[in-house]
Amino acid sequence: MDSVSLVISFIISAVIVVLLMPLFIPFLHRIKFGQSIREEGPSWHQKKSGTPTMGGIVLIVAVIVAGLVTCHSMKMMLMLGVCVGFGLIGFLDDYIKVVLKRNLGLTSLQKFLLQLALTVFYIVTFKNLGYLDSHVIIPFMANTIDLGVFYIPLAAFVVLAVVNSVNLTDGIDGLAGSVTSIVAIFFVVAGLIYKQTESTLLALTAVGACCAFLVFNRHPAKIFMGDTGSLFLGGMISVVAISLKMPIFLILVGIVYLIEALSVIIQVAVFKSTGKRVFKMSPIHHHFEMCGFNENKIVAGASIITLVACIIAVLAFLPNLPNAM
Repeated sequence: MDSVSLVISFIISAVIVVLLMPLFIPFLHRIKFGQSIREEGPSWHQKKSGTPTMGGIVLIVAVIVAGLVTCHSMKMMLMLGVCVGFGLIGFLDDYIKVVLKRNLGLTSLQKFLLQLALTVFYIVTFKNLGYLDSHVIIPFMANTIDLGVFYIPLAAFVVLAVVNSVNLTDGIDGLAGSVTSIVAIFFVVAGLIYKQTESTLLALTAVGACCAFLVFNRHPAKIFMGDTGSLFLGGMISVVAISLKMPIFLILVGIVYLIEALSVIIQVAVFKSTGKRVFKMSPIHHHFEMCGFNENKIVAGASIITLVACIIAVLAFLPNLPNAM
């Protein structure tokens, strides 16, 4: 893989975000595309009301341009198309919230059905084109395992779970961008080792875009990525992981996503059955806020956890390295 292309893809995605975001933020202010803060959230989040959202549009533009400039393959275009598809679902959700003033956006069923349709299209299309098979790498094992008929259900579950978990993680300034940039770096390393050009470049463009976005999204955020950005990034992470035969590794590298999602599931299940709450508020980053941790400390803690998990994940695929050579 050409190292120059890797450097160029990173630079292009980062520069586009840095150049466009200062223009995009005042534009969103002018058209009043500000975030509405839910009343059931932390009370101090109300001061964030009106902060421009849909910053994910710039992320998407940056990744598309950087990806297509450095790689023109059909596989890359299809991978980008799937990620953009998830971003469009998020955009529709954001549009309903911001423009139509329906604070909850799409219903859960509407969002699930759209995501499911896109996920099935992605997996079936990629398998028919030969971009995917039913083999996956198992952490700390030397060989891949053929899941056979169980592959499609697993892959679909992974995509849907990751996309929505990243969406849940995007609840405080800089959290989703910080965690996702570290996860994407892991997949850049894996892509280089397994010589997967498209996956490596896609992950690296996401690293560049996320790092640049954090300049504007760190606390106190000047702009939010919205569901447009979080669903796009979730789609990107899941697509890259599946292309590298590493969906199971998402349990490790995406540990923060997993904890965020589980906190919501546990909170809802326990409250419905007992009327009591396990956490002061879910997702769990709000629980830590309620416990007195500021947003920067929560983001730093989640980033450190993700970094450690990614290092463990690198060690976990070392036994499989002979198959990459």
